[in-house]
Amino acid sequence: MNIERQIIPKLELWRNKQGRKPLILQGARQVGKTFLLKQFGASHFADCAYFNFEKQPGLKQFFAQTKDPNILLEKLILVHGRKIKPEETLIIFDEIQECNDALNALKYFCEEAPEYVITGAGSLLGVALSRGASFPVGKVDLMHLYPLTFNEFLSASDPALYAFISSINEVSPIPDIFFHALQDKLKVYFISGGMPEAVCALLGDQDVEKTQEVLDAIIQTYMLDFSKHIESRNIARVQYLWTSMPSQLARENRKFLYSAVKKGARAREYEDALLWLIQAGLAYRVSLCQKPNLPLSGYHDLTSFKLYFSDVGLLRKMAALHPLVFSEGSRIFTEFKGALTENYILTVLLQQFEGFPGFWKSGNEAEVDFLIQYRNQIIPVEVKSDQHVKSQSLAQYRKQWNPAISIRYSLRNLKFDQGVLNIPLFMADQTQKLLDSLFLFEDPGILDVI
Repeated sequence: MNIERQIIPKLELWRNKQGRKPLILQGARQVGKTFLLKQFGASHFADCAYFNFEKQPGLKQFFAQTKDPNILLEKLILVHGRKIKPEETLIIFDEIQECNDALNALKYFCEEAPEYVITGAGSLLGVALSRGASFPVGKVDLMHLYPLTFNEFLSASDPALYAFISSINEVSPIPDIFFHALQDKLKVYFISGGMPEAVCALLGDQDVEKTQEVLDAIIQTYMLDFSKHIESRNIARVQYLWTSMPSQLARENRKFLYSAVKKGARAREYEDALLWLIQAGLAYRVSLCQKPNLPLSGYHDLTSFKLYFSDVGLLRKMAALHPLVFSEGSRIFTEFKGALTENYILTVLLQQFEGFPGFWKSGNEAEVDFLIQYRNQIIPVEVKSDQHVKSQSLAQYRKQWNPAISIRYSLRNLKFDQGVLNIPLFMADQTQKLLDSLFLFEDPGILDVI
C-alpha cells in the first residue's frame, strides 16, 4: 500500500544536512521502523545494507572486538555480500539496543567516518538505557516514529480527501460533503488505529477480522516482551498495569489509581513496572499541572497522572469494543466515555508539539483534558466526542488564567470564536497549521530580535 509517512521529509533533511550524524529511529514495536528505513533506503540510495542484532546475534562479536569503523566495515561487507559505499549505501542497524557495543560504535562512525550514512532502529532503547547502557551523547541524531496518523491513514484510504484536507490553510467551515466523508473515515481509523500491519489488513485486504487478529497478535507480542525483557519480580506487575489501563480510562475521572490495578497495590511497588511501559513506548503518562506557567514541564505533579495507550486501535481492542460499533452513528467516538477520542487526541498532540502535555484540575469542580505549550503560550485543550460542546471546566480555566487561545476538538465544524478554536476531530493533525493561520503567534525572528 502507498502510505505517505510524514517523517520522510525529515529523513531527507537529515541525509543532506551538513554535519550529519548517525541517526537513531526510536519507537514502539510494530510502528513500522524497519519497513520505513528499508523503504527509505530503496527510494533514496543505490543500496541498503541491513543488519539485525536480534536475528543475527553473531554480529555482536564484531563490535565487542573493535570500535574502529574501517575494521567494522570490512566485516560488515562480508556479511552484506557487496561493497558498502559512502553516501550511496544506507546502513541499517536494527534492534540496536541489543548490542551496546554497536550503540557506542556510532560515536566513532560520527567522528572518523561521517561519509557513511548510518541509521539504527530501537524498539526498547529506552528500556536498555534505563538499565545503564551507555549512549553516544552528542554523536547521534534522534527521531521518533509513532503509529500512523489519521492523515497518513487517509493518504492510503482516500487520496482525494487527503489532498483536500491538506489544502486547508485557514479557519473556515468545511463543506458538509467533505465533513461527513472525513468523519466516516475517522470512524474507520478508530478500528485499526495506526499500526501499519493493522491498517494494511483493513484497507488493503478489506478484512475486519484480519485486522482484529493483527491487533491481537501485536498485543501478544508486547506481552511476550514483558517476560523476555523484564526482571522476574516486575513481570506480573507490568501485566497488571497494562491490562488495567482500559478500565482506568473508562472511569469518568481518568486519574490513574494504583488501587484499581490490584487490591492493596501501592505506588512504590509499581514504579519500576510503570516506568518500563513508558520507556517501551507502550504507554504515555500525562501529569497534573495545576499552575499553567512556563515551562509547563516544570509544574507537572508526577504523583497525579493519567495513563494512555500509544495507539487508539490497541486501546479499542484491549477494551473489547467490536468494530461494528463504528457503523452506529457517532457511537465509536462517545463509547467508552469518550476515552478512545481522548486517547486519539493525545497521540496527535505528541506528534505536533514539543514537550509533554499536562492536564489541569481545580479541586473537584473543573478539569481540562490537556495543556500544551506552543510559542511560549500555554494552551488549554478540551476534547468533546460529539456535538455537545458546552464546558464549564474550560470556561472556568479561561476565567482564571485568561489564555490567548483555547482549543476544543469536537464533531462540530471548524470555527474560531471568542478565543476558542473548534477543530473537527478529523482535522486534529492540522492543529499546529491552524494555530499559525490565526496569526496569534506571529513574532519577529530570533535573529532579528538579537
